[in-house]
Amino acid sequence: MDTQTAAIKVFLDSVHPYDSLPLDELVQTATSFSRREYKPGEQVYTKGDPLDGIYLVKRGTIEVTDGVGVTVSILGPRNSFGERGLLRDGRAVTSATATEDSVVLVLPEVQWRHLIAVKPAFERFFSRSRAADARGNELSTLKVSDLMARNPVTIAMEASIAQAARLMRDNHISSLAVTEGGVLKGIVTTGDLTARVLAEGLGGETLVGQVMTRDPLALGPDALGSDILHAMLERRIGHVPVVQDGKLKGIVTQTDLTRYQAVNSAQLVRDAAESNTADEMAQVTARIPKLLSQLVAANNAHEVVTRLITDVADTVTRRLLRLAEAQLGPAPVPYLWLACGSQGRQEQTGVSDQDNCLILDDSVTEDDMDYFHALARFVSDGMNTAGYVYCPGDMMATNPRWCQPLRVWRRYFDSWITSPSTEAQMLASVMFDLRPIGGHMTLFRDLEEETLAAASRNSIFVAHMISNSLKHQPPLGLLRGFATIRSGEFKNHIDMKHNGVVPVADLARVYALQARLPETNTRARIEAAEAAGVISVSGARDLVDAYDFIAQLRLEAQADLVKAGRRPDNFLAPSDLSDFERSHLRDAFVVVRTMQSALGQRAGTLG
Repeated sequence: MDTQTAAIKVFLDSVHPYDSLPLDELVQTATSFSRREYKPGEQVYTKGDPLDGIYLVKRGTIEVTDGVGVTVSILGPRNSFGERGLLRDGRAVTSATATEDSVVLVLPEVQWRHLIAVKPAFERFFSRSRAADARGNELSTLKVSDLMARNPVTIAMEASIAQAARLMRDNHISSLAVTEGGVLKGIVTTGDLTARVLAEGLGGETLVGQVMTRDPLALGPDALGSDILHAMLERRIGHVPVVQDGKLKGIVTQTDLTRYQAVNSAQLVRDAAESNTADEMAQVTARIPKLLSQLVAANNAHEVVTRLITDVADTVTRRLLRLAEAQLGPAPVPYLWLACGSQGRQEQTGVSDQDNCLILDDSVTEDDMDYFHALARFVSDGMNTAGYVYCPGDMMATNPRWCQPLRVWRRYFDSWITSPSTEAQMLASVMFDLRPIGGHMTLFRDLEEETLAAASRNSIFVAHMISNSLKHQPPLGLLRGFATIRSGEFKNHIDMKHNGVVPVADLARVYALQARLPETNTRARIEAAEAAGVISVSGARDLVDAYDFIAQLRLEAQADLVKAGRRPDNFLAPSDLSDFERSHLRDAFVVVRTMQSALGQRAGTLG
């Protein structure tokens, strides 16, 4: 092995996914790389150039720009680039320039594609999507860590049985892990209190250590649900501690398994539909974080998870409308309740407020308005009680501005389109996500068609909407990869909502406007825009893959918070991600930035 190959081999051994190769294959791969040096300002390639392989920065920095010269990323050592073009048609989709003395390693396309074909680590790393693995959502295939109750209640061997009984009563549990210095020593259950204490005539002062089951069967957090099921059936036990490195991490009970099987979207929808009060609905929606965690753990795609969660919100809304009519009496004229925001797009996660409005039949009178104001208050208050908190911007049917006859709504949209002020752009962005939830659907059908037609024909309005859609930018930093929040509770975090999924939702909304598409869901809008020819096939594919990755990471971060017993939020620390995830998240943000830049150029020609 010559000196250059040896140096490349040592470097590759620190770069994923090359670090996954066996030694002989790593050496063979190192011999395939060529080494190129670039001076500051020297071009590595220009957009449209044929690519001869995958590029890897060994030293220095490389600036990547889009077709109009906007910087989308600055790459340092161990960063790959050029894969988007190779995966598309073999030509560069960006331009790359050295900003300082740099060394770039190039692996020929043939060898790169061979590694992708035969090495799963390479296929996963360079794939443009995060395809779910083969696991289903069956209980038996989930890991114990996704099923167990964390931080279980414990007791010492020297404690009395009376103390143990009170602990179980006060915590509404049927077992206690007996520990010493965090190490599991045994387990005591309500069954033990019956069979080993009461049946034997022992008193409450009896020590836990005398009646506990010593050295109980325990499993590790990586065991599967099937291991739990088989152990419980074979040994006729109802409690299995979870231990890692000798320390107690959690416990799984028959109740946990029953609760898991009961928490599914169909059950939540049924329970919400049968609720008679907002408080009962709150008990149903309180199970949504657990549902989210389970759906993510079962590798469901993000659009499936958010659709199922939104279905619960839709059911709560319709049930509240029926309860309101039962209390207030039949509506004096036809009406339609609509949702906007994440509920309108069917993209709700574990963090959602309410955004809604009412469209009333034009036959409504001033005297009828008291009824609809009362209906709006009943439903919005009920949703708030059920966990869908009031919209901070008062974008709700309780605001008289958003509880109006159809003719007023027509005037609203007409004025926003013909006079696109800053407020008009904001309101139009929200209202173009409207989706009917309950009432007379015909009240929206003609309005939607008329509005989309008028808006798409007005080039000035389209240009303003494009400009408005570019206000939320992906958090790309020029030097460190990500532009994180600089201070406060979420310092060094990324806002995966406003700087992650919202920029894509904004792009998709403009595409839908341009093509007069009725879809409200972000992913569906991108796919429909591709079919309508608004964006290219390759652009749509890149954007969908980028969106999938960003949205999936956001859900996984929320699921991790739920498993840790915390409330889900929209913030993610890049330092918590693997090298693989950081690399692909950066790539996803670069795609979004590139698509924004292309749309911005279009706005310039329209204006």
